Amino acid sequence: MNENELKAMRNSFSTVKNRSHPILKEHHVLKLQEKVKNIKKEAIKNRDKLMKQAISSFKRNDIEVFLADDDEKARSILNDLIKDETIKTIAKSKSNTLGEIGASKFLKSIGCEVVETDLGDRILQLKKIDNKPVHPTGPASHLDVNQITEIVNTAMGANVNPEPKEIMELVREDVLKRLENCEIGISGANSIASEEGSIVLIHNEGNISIVASKKLHIIIAGIDKFVETIEDAVSIAKLETIYATGSPVTSYMNVISGPSKTADIEKKLLKNMYGAERVVVILLDNGRSEAIDECLWCIGCGNCILSCPVYNAVGNEFGYNNYLGGRGVAMSSFIKDNEVSYDSGLFMCTLCGLCSFNCPVSIPTNEIIENIRDISQNKGFYPKAHGKIKENINKKGSPY
Repeated sequence: MNENELKAMRNSFSTVKNRSHPILKEHHVLKLQEKVKNIKKEAIKNRDKLMKQAISSFKRNDIEVFLADDDEKARSILNDLIKDETIKTIAKSKSNTLGEIGASKFLKSIGCEVVETDLGDRILQLKKIDNKPVHPTGPASHLDVNQITEIVNTAMGANVNPEPKEIMELVREDVLKRLENCEIGISGANSIASEEGSIVLIHNEGNISIVASKKLHIIIAGIDKFVETIEDAVSIAKLETIYATGSPVTSYMNVISGPSKTADIEKKLLKNMYGAERVVVILLDNGRSEAIDECLWCIGCGNCILSCPVYNAVGNEFGYNNYLGGRGVAMSSFIKDNEVSYDSGLFMCTLCGLCSFNCPVSIPTNEIIENIRDISQNKGFYPKAHGKIKENINKKGSPY
């Protein structure tokens, strides 16, 4: 990231912090925060039981379920699901899990046109190069209106003015036009309610409603997304929205509990009314079974990076794929390995603990990173300058 992008990102982060700061100390938010901490801790501790219950509930709800041990298997399942579809246009929503498995790049490689329906993601898609997101809920927060105008005009052959509303309307019109004949939607999930067999998705733009209405709706979710009930999932959604945007509640919340159906004619159940004919869930492990519980408490708000001194200095260089900042670095050691974690910024972290202090569920990211560093050093992945200091101390009794 260049200095202009870093400056724009910091300004965006300041806006979020200023908007959210007053509400975070309100009594109902503190109460909700404590509730969600307990929900996530219990859910992760009992994830095997919840997954088994969810799979049973999915089948009861006529939702197809596949298990993917890793990203390669998830992509293989994706390919099998869409290979026989005639129209290869895919409506995609914002999702860290889809970024984790490289879904967009893979789908493009097999001849699909992927259309990002989230405005920020669509802007980055039009940018084409150097287009990694900088925040889970504000992927294009490092681009100012003039940069976005140039990106949109260049990619779309347009001549829009540097006015946010004009840009939004142009991109919206183009996305909707591209999706006119689209029959496949793909999304992640914010939470999965095991008892009901329901997937909960939150959004402000209304785009997930478009994605979920396609003939085939594919949902890829990590096995860390299970909670016991819809009430638990809604609690997480509320807290995530408060910490991510400063708003007390999201504009939209979709609860997917099966394909479209109606019983309005003699109370006889008929499928395929307006929404999806098929709903498919791919449950992704990809290292989560080996991850420590604390790493999996995350609710995806991105509040940890707003005040991170390293992230504010270097941007999305600190993190792994769509998992940004220290928590992303920590997760990369489980999703991939110690070498990837090292390359993602393992030794950039100052261990200051601001991420943990600002985390709504108190993930001890700095402690996790410190422990991963110890393992990484034993496996030979550490800054060479550190190795030289260690060698000098062993040989000379001095770091110099």
